[in-house]
Amino acid sequence: MNKNNNKDFFEKVYQLVRKIPPGRVTSYGAIAKKIGSPQSARMVGWALNASHKSEKFVPAHRVVNRNGMLTGKHHFPGIKTMEELLLSENIKIENNKVVDFEKHFWKPV
Repeated sequence: MNKNNNKDFFEKVYQLVRKIPPGRVTSYGAIAKKIGSPQSARMVGWALNASHKSEKFVPAHRVVNRNGMLTGKHHFPGIKTMEELLLSENIKIENNKVVDFEKHFWKPV
């Protein structure tokens, strides 16, 4: 994938992640599937790791792995930042995992 394709892919990820409502989470795989690249969950993670460079805010903290684990937490300024942002949206976290993941899961439509 060339640099322009990466940029287009990343922007598709950002546009979709911006649609996740506060108090909801989704998974890397759900995003990849929705944007037409179902085998690219890992690349969605790369895009979110780079989202701080985006001109518009990307709520990357609302994206977790398929089991509700906060696997991207190490890419935030502080180790607890992702958890704190989710807690501020009334999403409870225990052992780095979203409590009631299915209840909070947002399926991109």
